[in-house]
Amino acid sequence: MNILVFWLSLTMNILPPFSHEEKQSTIPVKGIEYDLSTPDKVYSLPATLYEVSGITEIDASTIACVQDEHGIVFIHDLNKNKTIRTISFGYEGDYEDIARVNNTLYVLRSDEALVELSNFNDKNFIRKAYPVSIPGKDCEGLCYDKKNNRLLLAPKEISEDNPENKGKRFIYGFDLKTKALIKGPVLRFDIQEIERFAQENNIKVPVKGKKGEKEKPDLKLRISAMGIHPLTNRLFVISGPESMLYVFDLNGKIQYLKKLDNKLFPQPEGITFMKNGDLLISNEGIKDFATIVRFNYKK
Repeated sequence: MNILVFWLSLTMNILPPFSHEEKQSTIPVKGIEYDLSTPDKVYSLPATLYEVSGITEIDASTIACVQDEHGIVFIHDLNKNKTIRTISFGYEGDYEDIARVNNTLYVLRSDEALVELSNFNDKNFIRKAYPVSIPGKDCEGLCYDKKNNRLLLAPKEISEDNPENKGKRFIYGFDLKTKALIKGPVLRFDIQEIERFAQENNIKVPVKGKKGEKEKPDLKLRISAMGIHPLTNRLFVISGPESMLYVFDLNGKIQYLKKLDNKLFPQPEGITFMKNGDLLISNEGIKDFATIVRFNYKK
């Protein structure tokens, strides 16, 4: 595709599928299968969502989005590729992720404030805020764990006051019945275990090693977004700084990981699933506009 044709496709708001030879782009997990090198659609987002930082499914054709700087939820129609409504809910701040629980939206701020928007479709929606103090810095990951009636929250940066946890990552739970943080992490990930999994399955990942020495996997797992597959209950985690996608079961056992194509995912910051299993990943804008990349679920 030449540059002119590519540019024209951008102006039409729907980008053409990318394609290149990539033998390990399909996730080899029973019940999950996406070709991460060939999206079914790529949506270009309006300038107001240039810094889109989180997305969540509303219904078969709409999603809710937040962006870094403003306390605003953008209801975006995917079929029209147009924002059809906005919900102003708070002061300016670093809003990082969003999750829907029935008629309620939850928005996560990086300083660990969790905002609840009850009956968000009503103009007289109810706003509440909950402090959720968890170990770590820059709280960026949020998703709904329907099976356990809780929200999952994750910091992007690990705590520096406990060197023993350098090779560990933790996810915390917010109980939706008590509206309180569950004591202690609800999921634990071991970086060395994940790196062994990558080596045993010949999965290409970032590596480290001095010249002349055997290279070793070098994974960071700095969580910037996560979502639970509605049909398989597997947890998909995006590590934005290293452009990696991780897939775990809900016991924290690694199922798959994949280095994302930087051309298709210049800055992955959000993830959600449609009810039918379609996967959506959002990218903040860098040079051009922000995008949402869609992969249809293939049973």
